[in-house]
Amino acid sequence: MFQVIGGRTVQAARLLAPRSAVLVEAVRGRKSRTDPVAKSKEGRIKVPPPVDPIEMVVLKERFSEYQLIMRALRLEFKEEVLRKKYEEETGSLAEERARQEAEEHRALMAWNDQENLRLLKLRTLRIQKEKEEAERKQVEAAIQREQEQQEFIREKEREILQLQEDAKNFITLKNLDQRIEEALDNPKNYNFAIDKEGRVVKQTVLQ
Repeated sequence: MFQVIGGRTVQAARLLAPRSAVLVEAVRGRKSRTDPVAKSKEGRIKVPPPVDPIEMVVLKERFSEYQLIMRALRLEFKEEVLRKKYEEETGSLAEERARQEAEEHRALMAWNDQENLRLLKLRTLRIQKEKEEAERKQVEAAIQREQEQQEFIREKEREILQLQEDAKNFITLKNLDQRIEEALDNPKNYNFAIDKEGRVVKQTVLQ
């Protein structure tokens, strides 16, 4: 038969057990899929740990920055390795190519300076033309405002003259009796109807 012992007495039992005896240590294993839920864990709902949104944003930014830095380092190291390998393979040809690249760079820089100077002149002319155009528009606007002001003054003068002319026919205390006599001598009938064209179609007779 097998002898089952606990964990605390394993060392002592190994020393005292005879050579022919077989010791089987009790081991606590995992539960199978068919075992029920432990009573201490019944009704427990697993809730994920809370995540701080501010901390999550900071971690994402730092992780993105870390990825960019690592990618840049990898590319830098790769470029350095490839450059060393290329220099080892080409030798003096690399020096000649470097000299040609330097000369090409100087030529391109000279062309860039000339192009910048040409664009500077064009930009200066354009700014000068825009300034002259703005000044011309300001002068035209001032003239237009002056003309409008003069036209407004002339219109007001015409209105004043017309008002003075109409004032001659106003009823005053001096001509009140005369105007009353004229109204009685020349009665007017305003009780009439007109059609769509403005013609009088019906009018009552004064009594």
